[in-house]
Amino acid sequence: MTVQKMTPSEAFVETLLAEGVKYAFGIVGSAYEDPLDLFPDAGIRFIPVAHEQAATHAADGMARVTGKPQICIGQNGPGIANFVSALTAAYWAHSPVVAITPETGSMGIGTGGFQELDQMPMFEKQTVYQVRVSQPQRMAELTRRAFYMAKNFNGPTQLNIPRELFYGECTDEIYQTPVIKKGIGSMEDLEAAAKMISQAQYPVIVSGGGVSQADAIEEVKALAEYITAPVVNSYLHNDTFPASHDLACGPIGYCGSKAAMKTLKKADVIIALGTRLGPFGTLPQYDMVYWPENAKLIQCDVNIAALGVSKKADIYSCGDVKEFTNALVKRIKELFPNIEKNTCRLADVQKEKKIWGDELSGWSSGSQSAPMHPRRFHREWTRVLPKETIVTTDIGNNSSMINAYLKFEGIRQHISALSWGNCGFAYGAALGCKIGRPDTPVIAFQGDGAYGISGLAEVMTAVREKIPVVAIVATNNEWGAEKKNQVDFFGNRYVGTNLPGNPDYAKLAEDMGALGFRIDHPDQVGDAVKAAIDSGKPCVINAIVQGGKEVLAEPFRRDALEMPKRYMVKYAHLNAN
Repeated sequence: MTVQKMTPSEAFVETLLAEGVKYAFGIVGSAYEDPLDLFPDAGIRFIPVAHEQAATHAADGMARVTGKPQICIGQNGPGIANFVSALTAAYWAHSPVVAITPETGSMGIGTGGFQELDQMPMFEKQTVYQVRVSQPQRMAELTRRAFYMAKNFNGPTQLNIPRELFYGECTDEIYQTPVIKKGIGSMEDLEAAAKMISQAQYPVIVSGGGVSQADAIEEVKALAEYITAPVVNSYLHNDTFPASHDLACGPIGYCGSKAAMKTLKKADVIIALGTRLGPFGTLPQYDMVYWPENAKLIQCDVNIAALGVSKKADIYSCGDVKEFTNALVKRIKELFPNIEKNTCRLADVQKEKKIWGDELSGWSSGSQSAPMHPRRFHREWTRVLPKETIVTTDIGNNSSMINAYLKFEGIRQHISALSWGNCGFAYGAALGCKIGRPDTPVIAFQGDGAYGISGLAEVMTAVREKIPVVAIVATNNEWGAEKKNQVDFFGNRYVGTNLPGNPDYAKLAEDMGALGFRIDHPDQVGDAVKAAIDSGKPCVINAIVQGGKEVLAEPFRRDALEMPKRYMVKYAHLNAN
């Protein structure tokens, strides 16, 4: 496009179009109504949500399933402040969200005016780039830059715009920014990795979130099959290797697969692909120390800052995981062209999966109803999902427990809160996932505590905008993860963890115009999930599950808690009068 005269609002909207933006998530505000007025004619659909946190989660969810930058936008001050927690979730997910943050007028900064807030510092640590537009003439340039950095650093950016700068005149050129290819990394490192792998007695691949983001499953499969290496999914990335594959062991980390962890424990060489090896994927689980400290470690990630951050590796490679793995397979084949399938390792994987499968089935076999045993419930709803289903998961006891049950065949299907772990993630993210993948079933799974934070209000958004997300709410009337800590560390003294008197979320959903299903027997689960998916409407499944210490998973943060000390303070003075 040639250089031409336009308003800053037009430059802003035209740049959004050049970058492929078709949706904007947010809540309407006077700070940006001038560009908002252009959205309909530009073909950008504005999705008004109930809370700005959900807008950012929706942009995050859509970015994760499409691999393309998405935007959220809101009113300056309190509206933008509501982006903070959700944008942090996008930061730890390496998700290219562009947060558009209109700001109070430049002449009002520092006067304590209406909805005034310095909006840059609070996003400093959870963005890969942030910029304040300083002149109307720079609107298109800096908008482009925010998208360029989000795509190429694979993370959220902030575009901060004083509200008066949408007005005036500017002359600019509109064009799309490129994605810069990263390449395979150092050939020297690749050569060393190929030789180390060829000498391994029991190599194991850790397939991380970068494998899903780079669409590198076929390359990882080729490597695993050629060297007969078991593959474990990194924590909360159950979509990074096909669960049905003979070498697939399942996810490591909290409430994951014992087969994966026992297999990893045997490794003498670990090939970590597209992962920073975060703490929840390396800490002991099920009372098992499974990370083999004496194993050699090869780590490949596109982000140099992720290398060596939690584990010292013997070989690092900073490169695109798809290109690196493809080149690695070729080099191993050149060096060792006739490697035979290791039937002993393959049989060992099958043995560990059988042992774990039998144990998990035993945990999940109860027929209790009204309420259901949570593990039986999880087995029932996860096994009826169509194989292409996307599942967004929240944080909490039941959301963690399903890590052992969720199995996927393809990439970008498991969308979780990851290590930020903020309650209220799943429903907003599911809205964005469904818009990004409209022909794919999308399930938002939350406990009743997390659902009360975001899902409950955002059902109205789904109904208004005709977004057929299926919410599954595990209702046990408690904050289960924290209750487990109070069981194990605080003598069953429950403070703030009980949620008595929850309403029937299915009825509330119906009152809001969605479909509602209340289930409390295992035999009802499969039919309800199938009916909800087939309906093509927003649905809420209120699943009544058992709570209490008998069914809770192990403590989530055993590493961060100690048995309390008490010095016999009686607090008698509080009742003296």
